[in-house]
Amino acid sequence: MKRLSLFVMLLALVLTAVQCGGAAPEPAAPAQEQPKEEAAAEQPAAQEEEAAAAEEAPAAQEEAAEEAPAAASEQTVVIGYTASKTGKQEVPSRGQTRGFELWLEQVNSTGVTLSDGSVVKFEAVTYDDESATERVQSLYTTLIEQDGADFLISPYSSGLTDASAVVAETYGTLMITTGAASDATYQKGLTTAYQLYTPASRYLTGAIDMLASIDPEAKKIAFVYENDKFSTDVVTAAKDYAESKGYEIVIFEGYDSETTDFAPFINKIAASEPDAVMGGGHFNDGSTFTRQLHDKQLDVNFLALLVAPPELQFAELGEAALGVVGPSQWEPQANYTEEAAQAASVEWYGPSVADFVSAYQAKYGEEPGYHAAGGYASGLILQKAIEVAGSTDPQAVKTALEGLDVMSFYGHVRFDTSPESYGLQAAHDMVYVQWQKDDSGNLVKQVVWPLEGQSAEPLYPLAQVGQ
Repeated sequence: MKRLSLFVMLLALVLTAVQCGGAAPEPAAPAQEQPKEEAAAEQPAAQEEEAAAAEEAPAAQEEAAEEAPAAASEQTVVIGYTASKTGKQEVPSRGQTRGFELWLEQVNSTGVTLSDGSVVKFEAVTYDDESATERVQSLYTTLIEQDGADFLISPYSSGLTDASAVVAETYGTLMITTGAASDATYQKGLTTAYQLYTPASRYLTGAIDMLASIDPEAKKIAFVYENDKFSTDVVTAAKDYAESKGYEIVIFEGYDSETTDFAPFINKIAASEPDAVMGGGHFNDGSTFTRQLHDKQLDVNFLALLVAPPELQFAELGEAALGVVGPSQWEPQANYTEEAAQAASVEWYGPSVADFVSAYQAKYGEEPGYHAAGGYASGLILQKAIEVAGSTDPQAVKTALEGLDVMSFYGHVRFDTSPESYGLQAAHDMVYVQWQKDDSGNLVKQVVWPLEGQSAEPLYPLAQVGQ
């Protein structure tokens, strides 16, 4: 037993030694020494190669930097505007805003590249002006002072635009005005507002020319209009023009903007027996006036009203809308093309009429009216001016606007730069639409004046329309 115990103890000691130490490692082979002469010869050569590489490195880095394309810088331009999301200007203001927002979406898909290679994107800041002048004055001040607007777009309507233009002038901020036709805004020494609409002084003159063309025997005109800046400017100019053409003005009377009962005016019209009634103001009053004239079955041969007839919602009047004429700043049937621009020796710019209409319908599910076209054009013309300037510097853009003479889907645009009417629209012309019925009996708009732009012959006299 003692021998066995001794054997076990010895075996355990051997196993422990193997586990703890293991096999002893073999000594590493000694490194082969380089002859001293070769090492001395190679050392200067290596040093020379390292020095040469160090000299070449900066040059290679410079060359790589020159070959690598520089990343284009991007800047954001802030455009401020108000819209009448509520109040009496809600309907036309909505179309104007939608047109502008469509332009904003499209231009920001690519941006505008400036002469220095930088790319401009646009950001819009907007508020609801509630169709109120006091809010416009306050909000445009906010847009400039607090929101840092670089450029401005006007609100809808001449009265609101006039208030915003004064604020823009105070701060020296450039403004593209759309939805505003009054001449007076541009005849009081302002230098920062640029008008896209045909001026009020030319708004209804085409309707008088049209009346003369289709009925040379017509002699008497009644003007019944909204007592606001835009409407008063339009009918005053139209009255002067009509009188110069030999017409007798049997009524020239305004109504308050809130008027909903036009019976007193309709009675006066019936008593004066005019050949034509012209005037109106904006959508709500114009639609109500039209409906009440129809309900009274007044025997009038020609009815031309501002703002309301070109709007698609006017068709909701049904038979009352039939035959009514309205001046429009733009219509989808308008013949503004690259060929037309070439014939007029004017530069063409932007999308075609068909492309604009298609894009608008795809986005909003309805055909655009002239308010929408004006809204889009306000952004498009600012874009063109920035491209011409090659800069977003306000003075450079101002110079570009002064020299602009261009045709787009919206028509011909050029600004008056005389001190007497600075910024007044000098090139854009009206078209006149009339509600008629298509072969299926549906109400549709047709362009009936001028002759070269007609899509249909005018219905006349109004008293016999639909009979």
